[in-house]
Amino acid sequence: MTRPFNFSAGPAALPEEVLHQAAAEMLDWQGSGMSVMEMSHRGKEFISIAHQAEADLREILAIPANYKVLFMQGGAIAENAILPMNLARGGQTDYVVTGSWSQKSAKEAKKYCGVNVAASNEADRHTTLPAYGTWQLSDDAAYVHVCSNETIHGVEMHELPDLEALGSKAPLVIDCSSHIASRPIDWSRVGVAYGGAQKNIGPSGLTLVIVREDLLGHALSITPSAFDYQIVANNDSMYNTPPTYAWYMAGLVFQWIKRQQEGGLSGIEAIEARAIAKADLLYDYIDTSGFYVNKVNVNCRSRMNIPFFLNNESLNDAFLSGAKEAGLLQLKGHKSVGGMRASIYNAMPLAGVQALVGYMKHFAARHG
Repeated sequence: MTRPFNFSAGPAALPEEVLHQAAAEMLDWQGSGMSVMEMSHRGKEFISIAHQAEADLREILAIPANYKVLFMQGGAIAENAILPMNLARGGQTDYVVTGSWSQKSAKEAKKYCGVNVAASNEADRHTTLPAYGTWQLSDDAAYVHVCSNETIHGVEMHELPDLEALGSKAPLVIDCSSHIASRPIDWSRVGVAYGGAQKNIGPSGLTLVIVREDLLGHALSITPSAFDYQIVANNDSMYNTPPTYAWYMAGLVFQWIKRQQEGGLSGIEAIEARAIAKADLLYDYIDTSGFYVNKVNVNCRSRMNIPFFLNNESLNDAFLSGAKEAGLLQLKGHKSVGGMRASIYNAMPLAGVQALVGYMKHFAARHG
């Protein structure tokens, strides 16, 4: 039986073969007599799972040795507080607002430090990116924060800013929740990368924080011990009980990504090539349809989250009802934006996007 195509923005679809593997190992992980859900996080079985997952992630994203990989809880929203508690030292920070999530990040950070909004696309209703040369960066910022892919508004930074070239000595922090593991990361430009797992990596409950070692050890005294990056790093993310099953599932996804290598491309390079092909297919149809519209500037359109609108929005309910009947799920746009949104993360095959475009053509022909 063919499963429906799930376009949810998160928690999102997982690779089907990963789900089959997890199901096969549910009652007995590799002869241990236990489900991963039942294991002690300090037992040798789970420790082996944890170590392998970190090693695979380091390989996939080419993470340098002087970065710590932390497997934490709380999601990206909790990191909006955890980050300034660890890095800001109560001083000044720079935030670039490019959509709802970076807006939330800046608002939360104000509880723990000074926040300078160095650039914003609010005037353009979050449909563009402020040109790097227009950013008003502080002289003394502890860090510069960006959301490199805005899940709700569908805006993506296809190239990360070079802060040194912009005259800033601050480390760049990226919330990459909704496009992590969909493309390589230029670590020479990044001090911290963080993201919730439930978009591209695994089930909800796990948060990844990849932090350069020189940025550890500066947490405010009010920082909870379980959220102090230095303490978490010193304890290999085992200071408190981590989200073990989500960590295990992420490890299976990392192995799946590695297996995607083809034609001389590494797993992550092949994943990026597919992401470009899927996004191009959907955007090209939207732009030429005359029936649907995407409002994001073509230079910063997300490859992962594609919002679109019917020119006649009175047809929205009919569109969603027909899509569900066609096995195309979770296409309703975020309540703050409206319209539709197709999230086409790594686990979404090209066939799913082809099916969506086919349905959109059929619907437009009937109602145009």
